[in-house]
Amino acid sequence: MSLRLEPSPQQIKEDKVYHDMGMTDEEFAMAENILGRLPNYTETGVFSVMWSEHCSYKHSKVLLRKFPSKGEKVLQGPGEGAGIIDIGDSQAVAFKAESHNHPSAVEPYQGAATGVGGILRDVFSMGAKPIALLNSLRFGELQSARGRYLFEEVVAGIAGYGNCVGVPTIGGEIQFDPCYEENPLMNAMCVGLINHEDIQKGVAEGTGNTVMYVGASTGRDGIHGATFASEELGEDSEDKRPSVQVGDPFMEKLLMEACQDLVQLESLVGIQDMGAAGLASSSSEMASKAGFGIEMDLDKVPQRESGMTPYEMMLSESQERMLLVVKQGREQEVRDICDHWGLYAAEVGHVIEEQNLRLLFEGEVAADIPADALAEEAPVYHPESTEHRVFTENQKLPASSLPISDRKQTLLDLLRQPTIASKEWVYDQYDYMVQTNTAVQPGSDAAVLRVRGTNKALAMTTDCNSRYIYLDPETGGKIAVAEAARNIVCSGGTPLGLTDCLNYGSPEKPEIYWQLEKSTDGMSEACSVLDTPVIGGNVSLYNETQHGAVYPTPVVGMVGLIEDLNDITTQSFKQAGDVIYVIGEAAPEFGGSEVQKMVEGGISGRVPELDLNLEKERQQSLLEAIRSGFVHSAHDLAEGGLAAAMAESVIDSAGLGADVTLEGDTTAALFAETQSRFLVSVSPEHTEAFERTAADAVRIGTVTNEPTLEVHQSTGEKVLQADVEEMENAWKGAIPCLVKSKD
Repeated sequence: MSLRLEPSPQQIKEDKVYHDMGMTDEEFAMAENILGRLPNYTETGVFSVMWSEHCSYKHSKVLLRKFPSKGEKVLQGPGEGAGIIDIGDSQAVAFKAESHNHPSAVEPYQGAATGVGGILRDVFSMGAKPIALLNSLRFGELQSARGRYLFEEVVAGIAGYGNCVGVPTIGGEIQFDPCYEENPLMNAMCVGLINHEDIQKGVAEGTGNTVMYVGASTGRDGIHGATFASEELGEDSEDKRPSVQVGDPFMEKLLMEACQDLVQLESLVGIQDMGAAGLASSSSEMASKAGFGIEMDLDKVPQRESGMTPYEMMLSESQERMLLVVKQGREQEVRDICDHWGLYAAEVGHVIEEQNLRLLFEGEVAADIPADALAEEAPVYHPESTEHRVFTENQKLPASSLPISDRKQTLLDLLRQPTIASKEWVYDQYDYMVQTNTAVQPGSDAAVLRVRGTNKALAMTTDCNSRYIYLDPETGGKIAVAEAARNIVCSGGTPLGLTDCLNYGSPEKPEIYWQLEKSTDGMSEACSVLDTPVIGGNVSLYNETQHGAVYPTPVVGMVGLIEDLNDITTQSFKQAGDVIYVIGEAAPEFGGSEVQKMVEGGISGRVPELDLNLEKERQQSLLEAIRSGFVHSAHDLAEGGLAAAMAESVIDSAGLGADVTLEGDTTAALFAETQSRFLVSVSPEHTEAFERTAADAVRIGTVTNEPTLEVHQSTGEKVLQADVEEMENAWKGAIPCLVKSKD
């Protein structure tokens, strides 16, 4: 297909062809004004993807600036492939999270697989060695055929890609709610290790330096994938399967190994993944960040399909590709490494003084656009914001009490809820032991990896309770950050910082934009108080169908540092005779809770309150107690409250049980999801010292040799007794049973 067969610039304007690419009339006029002429077909396509929500954050940029992104240990904040935080000894941790929601809705296996591939490249393009993968997933209920299909295929896609590249998938979280039935969420996170001197950036600087294309060849898969990710899913979404990229994990493995060698080259100037918007984004962003331009000859781009046009090559999101800038005359060093790993390495252009992205094709100029116009000067919108009616209505509701008479049955039913139930069916499909550094496997509050050659470890988690955010975005945003930090602390780590995936409906709807606005307010405040800077992330908007938007779901991916391997802590009780404590009192707070959803069939009311200063104080005191050697186990109280936490702690304890006595309202004490609370077990000889360290800790019982959970009221009345075996059967059997269901 030649350039002559494409619509002329005049036709593009008259027929409003740009609408099909996701551009508005006003945006097309802006592009015309920037160029001083009508853009041609390729230029229109490049503008459209670079100005899409997925690439430009045009509806969210004003809100993202609120996040604290600097800190004493932050070596790289937002703006590159991944953020980087110092962990001492000239080492650092690089991490980032990305979404692949729309592709996972229409082609769940490949959508999930390429989400994993993309986030890996974000991290190893920084010069880091990927050491861990995590995910955060949302689906409709498993009772529906579509819910089961998407769940099974997304998990298979994550496993199929991640297991092949030799990076362990060691953690994550999954929530099930009807609002995700048609629009699942697939958020992937990668963590990597890097030495300070090896940090790379995606810059194209130095006039005359060579632009090189490395990796797989370019095809027509994924064209306009960034645009597809920036619009609502509709009845025609199945027709957009060509927008879903196809991944090759074996090629990714080769590319990853090659990049580990390439970043050691003194001749390497810059490197960036060809992710969303492919060549268009990598070339324009690298040029813009450096204050230079790039001239690229598209005839030299490795192509796996015949007759590809400049439009197709620039917008393709074919996987496993990198763009490099190399010092002029040193290209052979790159070719030698790529030849060794069996990868394409093509010289496709050079850096120019003029700050434009200039594309050549068959001897003609196919596009000539200022790089800053694409990467930095996209339109910025601050849409109308209106308080969401859900929040308004639920704030008026009085605190509710739940009619629970059979506490044992309630606990067993809670353990069967897919959001609480064991995710072993999921993580058993993942290779979480490859690289042999995994110290805490999936299933505890946070996964933990040893830092090889040191006495340090990294704790990592993903977290977000979107029900809270739906009912109260600002408080829910605070809770998302606080709960992730609690998971890190329960594992013995100091929270270092976070990356996020902000998943919402259409920002053009005032109530949705209000949710985004208020939840980022809450997150920003929590990050400031808890000293967890946001070093990168991703925004995924338009997550809705004709049936409505998903719950606002700002997923938090957090990494923490464990300074001594002896401090690694897990949630399971360790030995009979240990004293069980709860840090923090329960209140009758059931709004948005798992038990409310189960008992009432939905969520309503006010969410649990959160005092961030109290949260910080309790986290610090628990971490001090762990580092002092007082604590044998620690578990964050979250979904399901104390009852679910105790069940999980005894199920994982290899035959132990617990005998506890609770004060006050037993239903609230067992099932409320009051914030800033921990379940802790302490050896008897350390109880006095522990109580001095954790002033809010209340002794509630002991770990026993009997595999039974017994709960008494302070009057002596037994209010719950359950064998560990029946709790384990309920907890571990729920998801496999639902997946096998064909009703």
